[in-house]
Amino acid sequence: MSCPNLEALTRCSVAVDLGAARTRVYAKGSGLVVDQPSVVAVNTCSGALIAVGDAAERMDGRTPQHIRVVRPVSGGTVRDIDMARRMVRALIGERLRRFKRRRVMTHALVTVPHDADPLSCRAAVETLTGVGARRVELVEAPIAAAIGAGLPVAHPEAAMVLVCGTTTTQVAVVSLGAVVAGGTVALGGDTIHHSVVQYLRNRHELLLPSHEVWPLHLALLGSGGVGNGVYTGLTEVQGRDVVTGLARTVTIDPEEVRSAIQTPLTGLLDTIRVVLHRCPPDLVADLADRGMVLAGGSAQLPGLADQLREHTGMAVHVADEPELCAVNGLAAMMAGRISPYLTDSEDAGYRTPQAEAAHTSRGRDEPVAAGRRGGVAAPGTAAAEAMPVPGQDIA
Repeated sequence: MSCPNLEALTRCSVAVDLGAARTRVYAKGSGLVVDQPSVVAVNTCSGALIAVGDAAERMDGRTPQHIRVVRPVSGGTVRDIDMARRMVRALIGERLRRFKRRRVMTHALVTVPHDADPLSCRAAVETLTGVGARRVELVEAPIAAAIGAGLPVAHPEAAMVLVCGTTTTQVAVVSLGAVVAGGTVALGGDTIHHSVVQYLRNRHELLLPSHEVWPLHLALLGSGGVGNGVYTGLTEVQGRDVVTGLARTVTIDPEEVRSAIQTPLTGLLDTIRVVLHRCPPDLVADLADRGMVLAGGSAQLPGLADQLREHTGMAVHVADEPELCAVNGLAAMMAGRISPYLTDSEDAGYRTPQAEAAHTSRGRDEPVAAGRRGGVAAPGTAAAEAMPVPGQDIA
């Protein structure tokens, strides 16, 4: 991806993190204004939008035939542009209406996967242009997450970040503001969920509701070479018998759950090894000391950090508020607090919003915007020109 200068990024007023699980919108001057599930409920007969976000997610699995629950984003890529537009427009709605006179959607930032093809990038652009954006800047999700996690992405040192999403996990090694090596594996929270559900269906002939699966995730914390022995007890779950259709309770051994999820976890470990093989030796030496950082909503999956630590021999850290790392990184870019070049100034590096608040409360000066240092190029971003939207004048 090409790199626009920081001046172009600081002109952006809205940052959008389109995730398979949740959509987050950050507005400059207002903070995080939208944090809702990426779900839409639509009437298949009339095409009318019934609900979005939390309301639509509660309908999933409980709707009649004429109501369909749609997830327009999968793996960080927009699959249904029309539904994604309607979802974003409905989620923003009243929250940004008071900014209309300031044309808050004129310039926007949006995350895309590291290995996104041109069609995926175009889909993200068209989604935002459909809600009023005139220019859209594309930012690679690993770059945004690394900045949001406080990693020194602009330095000539390696930083490894795993963006653990709902359906996919992106593994990337970042240095000097760009991804040196990266890979994507089909492993996420939903993958673990479906593996457990399928195992219980085949082994115990039991179908589990969604709320009964999460307690089984605690089995990842058990012994047996996966975790650190925190959880080893048996778990009782209640579901529907596949044969009779009646409710039935089954006692599950944690060892069964661990064996059920070994296959998808092995895929993640293989992807990490492939990414490390692609890195120069000097960067791998940096990672041996620094380790990797987990970001994304699924980074808090019980036992995942222990699993990676044991099988890779590297230090594994979970970022503070990992689900917000990407949107926090976009906010830092809009504020001009990230420069891809080394500097002796302490304020040249990025601080998370929490650290920035503490920094300001101590009475220190605000960091100097990198856009005032001569329009330095920002890392891991690409510009995409958008066609004017009918009915709106161009500012």
